[in-house]
Amino acid sequence: MNRIIATIVAIASISFTCAQAAGDPAKAQGIVKQVCAACHGVDGNSPLPANPSLAGQHSGYLLKQLTEFKSGTRANPVMTGMVANLSVEEMRDLAVYYSSQNPKQMGAKDKDLVEQGRKLFRGGNPSSGIAACAGCHSPNGAGIPAQYPRLANQHPDYIIAQLKSFRAGERVNDPNQMMRSTAIKLTDKEIAALAEYISGLH
Repeated sequence: MNRIIATIVAIASISFTCAQAAGDPAKAQGIVKQVCAACHGVDGNSPLPANPSLAGQHSGYLLKQLTEFKSGTRANPVMTGMVANLSVEEMRDLAVYYSSQNPKQMGAKDKDLVEQGRKLFRGGNPSSGIAACAGCHSPNGAGIPAQYPRLANQHPDYIIAQLKSFRAGERVNDPNQMMRSTAIKLTDKEIAALAEYISGLH
């Protein structure tokens, strides 16, 4: 019985940590400038389409990703190297710092793709068993802390890469394989449409 109680307490503690990601954003500024800014921008708005913008992302989600890069649960040689020497406290500080930054709005470019993406994001595709993305990531792409990330204003290139990575089974850090079981049903055209629509959400 004591073991069961201890396990429940431990799980609750981990969940709370992920949800809150309490940290000091001021302490993160040095690490941001030295380690993160080149790829993700000082303000979290990535200047490179292949790299994710982190501004406004949920701190609990950011902490989860950093922790999983460090442990190898989320495989990425570049990020694994970047977080290798970061402490848990430093990762919390970074998560809170980037979550407090203001995301820049992006404008979608292809109106036809945007409309296709809107239908898929909001209504899914019943014929292929694809659930609406809005159910987990919210209609405006704000996400739900800490498990479901903010997607609004994300670079289309990054979204495409991640959906294809989930589809191929290369990215495996999604709880209960939720993203893998969804992405495997998406066509390349549907992925492109979703990416275009999501990039314009705000």
